[in-house]
Amino acid sequence: MPVVTLKSSDAGDTAATPPSGGAMDRIVERKRLPARIKIGLCAAAGAVVLAGAWWLAPSGSSQTVAASHVAIGEVRQGVFEDFLPLRARVTPLVTVYLDAVEGGRVEKVLVEDGATVIQGQLLAVLSNADLQLSVLARQTEVTEQLNNMRSQELALERNRLDNQRAIIESDAAAAKAHRQYEREAALVEKGWVAKKTFADTAEDYNFQQRRAKVLRVAQATDERLQSQQLAQLRRSAESLQTSLAIANANLDALNLRAPVSGQLTAFSIQVGQSMKQGERLGQIDSPGRNKLVAGVDEFYLGRIQPGQTAVLDHGGKPYRLKVAKIYPQVRDGQFEVDLQFVGPEPAGIQRGQGLQAKLTLSDPAPARIIPNGAFYNDTGGAWVFVVSPDGRSAEKRSVRLGRRNSDFIEVLDGLEPGERIVTSPYTGLTDKARLDLSDKD
Repeated sequence: MPVVTLKSSDAGDTAATPPSGGAMDRIVERKRLPARIKIGLCAAAGAVVLAGAWWLAPSGSSQTVAASHVAIGEVRQGVFEDFLPLRARVTPLVTVYLDAVEGGRVEKVLVEDGATVIQGQLLAVLSNADLQLSVLARQTEVTEQLNNMRSQELALERNRLDNQRAIIESDAAAAKAHRQYEREAALVEKGWVAKKTFADTAEDYNFQQRRAKVLRVAQATDERLQSQQLAQLRRSAESLQTSLAIANANLDALNLRAPVSGQLTAFSIQVGQSMKQGERLGQIDSPGRNKLVAGVDEFYLGRIQPGQTAVLDHGGKPYRLKVAKIYPQVRDGQFEVDLQFVGPEPAGIQRGQGLQAKLTLSDPAPARIIPNGAFYNDTGGAWVFVVSPDGRSAEKRSVRLGRRNSDFIEVLDGLEPGERIVTSPYTGLTDKARLDLSDKD
C-alpha cells in the first residue's frame, strides 16, 4: 500500500491542528472601573465616616455627665413654709461705751475688767495739768464778769431807789403847795392875803404838780430800760454760770464714772497710760438682758421688716423673738438684724454665744415646690436642667422661681408636678443646653 506524505503549511497546519495541554489555556482580559467612579466611591465613604463621627461625638451645647454625680429632685405640690434659718450671736441688749471726754494720764484704776458696777461708781482717775489750769483761768474770768454784772445791777437798783425818792419828795412838795394854795385862796377873797402873794403860791403849786408828773414819766422810762438791762445781765450771768459749769464738768470728767449700772467689759487701761480725747476706754453691758444679732443674705433685704417674729429653740423650749432693728448696710453679701426677746429669755446664755433661730417671713401656703439646691446660686432661679422621663438626658428650661427656704423653693412657672430637675451645682454647665446622663462613672 503506497504511503502518501503530506506537507503541511505553517498557517494552515497550525489552525487545523487541535490544541492540547497548556495550549488549551486562554488569557481572560479583566475589566477595570473608571477613575472617576473610584474617586466618587472614596468620597462617599469619607462622608459616611465623617457623618458617623459627627453623630457620635458630643455636641458643643451638650455634655455627658455621670448620672451618679448629679442630684435630682422632683417637682411636687405641697405647702411652702416661708421661713429663714438664722445663725445669730448673743449680744447685750443695751451697751454704753466709755470714752475719754478729756485726754489725760491715768493716775488710778479702781475696778477690773468684767466687774459689775453701779451708776455713778468711780472707775478710774485721770490727770491733765493743762486742762486744770485752763479751767482755773476760766473760773477766774467768769467770777470777774459776774462781779462786774452784780455791780451794774447794784447801780441800777440804786438809781431806781433815787428815782423813787425824788418822786416821794416831789409828791410831798406838791401836797404842801396844794395846802398852801387852798389856805390862801380862802383868805385872798377877804383881803387878808395880798393878790401878789397868792399868785406866787398858785404858781408854785402848778410847778410842783408839773414837776411830779415829769418825774413819774422819767421814772417809768428808767424802770422800763432798767428792767431790760437787768434781764440782759441776768441772761449773761446764766450763760457765764453755764460756761463755768461746763468747765467744771470737763475737769470732773477726769474722774471716770460709770454712766449706768451693768457689767464692765473691754476695760484694760493701766496706770501711767496716756489717753487721748475721745479714745474708747471700755463699755458697760446691761446685766441679764440680751438680744440676738444675725447676718442675713442680701437676697432677703426687701423681705425682712421690723416686727416680724422668730423662734429660738434652746434647752428643749421655744423662745419668741421679734425683729427690732435692721441694718441695711451690706457687707460680704450680708446685712444684720437685731432680734429682741418677747417675754423671758433663755437662762445661762453668754455674750458671743452662737444660737440657731428661725425667722418667719409669711404664713404657710399651698405651692409647687422643688428641693433647694446649689443650682440656685449658679442660675439665680432663671433656668434649670429638666430630666427626661427616661432619665437619660436633661434639657435646659427657663423657669420662674419665687420664695425659698433652707429646704424648698417655690415654683411660679415653667415646671409641673412630677417633673424632675437637676439640683446639684451647675459649675461648668451654665453654657450647656443639654446634659447626657451616662450610667458609667
